[in-house]
Amino acid sequence: MAQTNTSTEFDEVIAVCRSLFLKKTKDYGTAWRILRPSSITDQIFIKAQRIRTLEEKKVSKVGEGVISEYIGIVNYCIIAMMQLELTESDPNEMPYAEVEKRFEEKVTETKDLMFAKNHDYGEAWRDMRISSLTDLILMKIFRVKQIEDNEGQTLASEGVNANYQDMLNYSVFALIKLGVK
Repeated sequence: MAQTNTSTEFDEVIAVCRSLFLKKTKDYGTAWRILRPSSITDQIFIKAQRIRTLEEKKVSKVGEGVISEYIGIVNYCIIAMMQLELTESDPNEMPYAEVEKRFEEKVTETKDLMFAKNHDYGEAWRDMRISSLTDLILMKIFRVKQIEDNEGQTLASEGVNANYQDMLNYSVFALIKLGVK
């Protein structure tokens, strides 16, 4: 039963993220195509760092809370995964239908990974604090930054795509725990 529930909850959170992403795609097109991988990583870092600051200070002077930041992390992780597949020869402006298709592909791949890990870890995330999920996202960001600084070379570690998938899943878990539907 928990697996089915997790699947439904995951889908509900992704629906919120997808809706915002696709609305912004209609507003801005694929302006994000100009971003280098390191810039996307830094955008995710900014959002995760803001979440941590809000968790610690308990006050927002900008008005937006942690939910919008976690949604942003989900969407930037998807952008990052799409960018990893695209090359400079691919057009900067992509058709809406292609963006939507690529978004769905990345979500499906990441959800599949989440279920494989949930099987092995027994949905341990359900007993974690949201602040721990934030810290795990920050740790993954620092790992990605190090891999980027090493020009993608790793000796014994998973690559950047797997780290983006983990950050996406941690953000979805946080959003589930925060009651986003």
